Amino acid sequence: MNNAADQTANVAADSRISGTEASSMEVFYRRSHFWGRLTLLVIIIMSLIPPLYISFVLDAHPGWGVIATGLVGYASFIGIMWVLEPITYYPTLGVAGTYLAFLTGNIANMCLPCSSAAQKSVDAAPGSQKAEVAGVFGIAVASLTNIILLVIMIIGGTYLISMFPPFVEGMFGFVLPSIFGAVLGQFAYRTPKYGVIALVIGMAVLFSPIFSLIKIALCVALTIAVVLFMEKKKGNLE
Repeated sequence: MNNAADQTANVAADSRISGTEASSMEVFYRRSHFWGRLTLLVIIIMSLIPPLYISFVLDAHPGWGVIATGLVGYASFIGIMWVLEPITYYPTLGVAGTYLAFLTGNIANMCLPCSSAAQKSVDAAPGSQKAEVAGVFGIAVASLTNIILLVIMIIGGTYLISMFPPFVEGMFGFVLPSIFGAVLGQFAYRTPKYGVIALVIGMAVLFSPIFSLIKIALCVALTIAVVLFMEKKKGNLE
């Protein structure tokens, strides 16, 4: 009788804990949406203030035709990424991380690697609530560090860079590929077979005649499709 009562009490306690965690995450998501939308809206408005001031206060408006032509030209080149990037990065960044990453920028070369590193440091399963919270902290710390370093570089960085020998300046071009290589290695270490698959797909897409702006999204989609197919074949997914 006592064992049965203890088991019942433990089940009830676990249910209360699960309910509390679910409720906490609902509040977290709701507040993330509220503050994320608000801050992005404020940034959009602030971004429009300088061109509006130049156009209508300083009377230097170039004309709506020129603006429309520039917008169409830019959108035809990069507009597809406005749709693909949020979809591509969301599984790793999560709700709050997506808002924060698109607010601060440097998603591919800073926010995404830092989010992945933070998730790995707490041994969080990809896509879990624990991973999302850890990723937000990783992005926040990276963004704060980036702002501090930017201030330092703006104040004295130009002078310091001018003192570097030419071969050091040439090494800066390898920074971004190194970051992506580190991220690939981080995930491939857990499942080397899938890492090789991702590398093969990436190389195939890279050297294919496909439109360059959709190559990243295509790599992600193909890799996910192949991994899901293999997992279903092994019976790990229903």
